[in-house]
Amino acid sequence: MKPLHFIKNVHGTTVDLLGHAIISGRYAIGASLPPEPLLCEELGVSRTVVREAVKSLVAKGLIITGPKLGTRVLPEDQWNWFDPDVITWQSQNGLTPEFLKDLQDLRRVVEPAAVRMAAERATPQDVAEIEIAYAGMKKAVEEGGDYVTFDLRFHQGLMRASHNRMLIQMSKALGALLRTSFEISTSKQDGPKSSLPMHRAVLDAVAAQQPVIAEKAILKLIDGARDDIHMILGSRKRLPKIARPASQLKAA
Repeated sequence: MKPLHFIKNVHGTTVDLLGHAIISGRYAIGASLPPEPLLCEELGVSRTVVREAVKSLVAKGLIITGPKLGTRVLPEDQWNWFDPDVITWQSQNGLTPEFLKDLQDLRRVVEPAAVRMAAERATPQDVAEIEIAYAGMKKAVEEGGDYVTFDLRFHQGLMRASHNRMLIQMSKALGALLRTSFEISTSKQDGPKSSLPMHRAVLDAVAAQQPVIAEKAILKLIDGARDDIHMILGSRKRLPKIARPASQLKAA
């Protein structure tokens, strides 16, 4: 009998291959996936693995399956865009301007409200955790290293400091989406360095319990990220993909 970790790895790899094939358009919207025996042969896995992978993709909103229906690819508006795997597959296939616009719209709706609450409700421990994330960002700018991960911790720390359970859950779901934006901003020359003062302004306002100032500061930060994205789109540079691990900054 194969060990459990091996079975899990095979399952994960199968989900990854099929998910990427759907998002890349290999299996078109409304089209049926190949019959189960053909998928087993193509992927080199058992029927059990294929069936479990199909269940995972159904849960992610990519496909629907049923009697007389078969297994069909659903339209993009039914895909679960809060699922980290879906975001990663989209990134691997190439980010689109429409996807990035949706991301910026979402940030502008959710983050200012969360930061305003954080300024009203953050505990000293909340502020200390955000300070640690900011220190990691600052160190990465000055000495080189992983800026994106600390940037993500900073923003998720703000969401947690809102002490709103739904926003905290959303911050977990938004993680891959936010990382997409941070990877793009980081690819701009001096992008992280120029954004540090804006992050500092948000943190200072939250620590000082100034919700109006905190909200304005996070909007300035979000709009700065939007401008970075527009600049990269306008330059016709290739959009960065979500790297694993996060891309590293070089020492200043």
